[in-house]
Amino acid sequence: MKKLWTLVRGMLLFAVVLVIAMKVTGWNGLVMKEIPGVLQTDDYASQYILMVDRSTGKAVYEKNADQKAYPASLTKMMTTLVALEHIKDLSASAPVDTATYQEMVSLNASMAGFYGREAVTYRDLLYGTMLPSGGEASNSLAIHVAGSTQQFVQLMNDKATELGMAHTRFTNPEGLHDAKQYTTASDMAKLLDYALDNQNFKAIFTKGTFQTTPTANHPQGITLKSTVLSSLNAAEQDGFEILGGKSGTTYEAGQCWATLGTSGNREYVTIVMGAPLEDVSHPDHAQKKDTLDLFAEVSASER
Repeated sequence: MKKLWTLVRGMLLFAVVLVIAMKVTGWNGLVMKEIPGVLQTDDYASQYILMVDRSTGKAVYEKNADQKAYPASLTKMMTTLVALEHIKDLSASAPVDTATYQEMVSLNASMAGFYGREAVTYRDLLYGTMLPSGGEASNSLAIHVAGSTQQFVQLMNDKATELGMAHTRFTNPEGLHDAKQYTTASDMAKLLDYALDNQNFKAIFTKGTFQTTPTANHPQGITLKSTVLSSLNAAEQDGFEILGGKSGTTYEAGQCWATLGTSGNREYVTIVMGAPLEDVSHPDHAQKKDTLDLFAEVSASER
């Protein structure tokens, strides 16, 4: 009996030590890093997270930030940036490519609402790519800029190399799942931070709604809405403001958000990826909750 009691006490002591260790280190079977005094818990559903203070370039919070992840439509941030760096006149005509329009319809991709051959402009395609995450818009941009989606993808990968995105590879401009198209939260943050220095990109990224050019197909134009900003309201943002964002969702990638926000006098880039997705028709928006919680914690730490 004495030996049994000694064994039980030993097991209880081990359990207590383990719980204390988990509280202190934040260990829960995942690789994560915390900045003392800011974010001290891992109550986030997203598997891959990086939040960066743009003024210092330092991580406020990271979780599996350098581990391989699928980007889904966060891909379109690179599509938009590369297109902007090659377009001379945003008002120039850039009709929707019919072949890729039909392909995106057949693959049930997210669409901006344009028709094949619709006589829109580069600006329309850019906003159609970023705000509603239109597959027909992103691929039409690719073809007008580079002649084909394959050649445009090469430009995307060249840009990724230039930016030091060493763990990223693109295979398409629209972000539909491909096991060979991958990235990390760290690389996505690097991309977004760089792209936001492009004023045209920032204007698109932070736009809530945009009215496209009137065409024969849409005489009044199309009202495009940001999938990120349209899902937020002021009441959810106490002490901070999310200025813009890009969403991405596939079963393989999970629910993803890339956002720019402010708290105090600082700008933050936040990448959340891999929030579990059980039903694409009824998502739980865990990536939104994670983003809001991250900003709320930062805001609270500044008070």
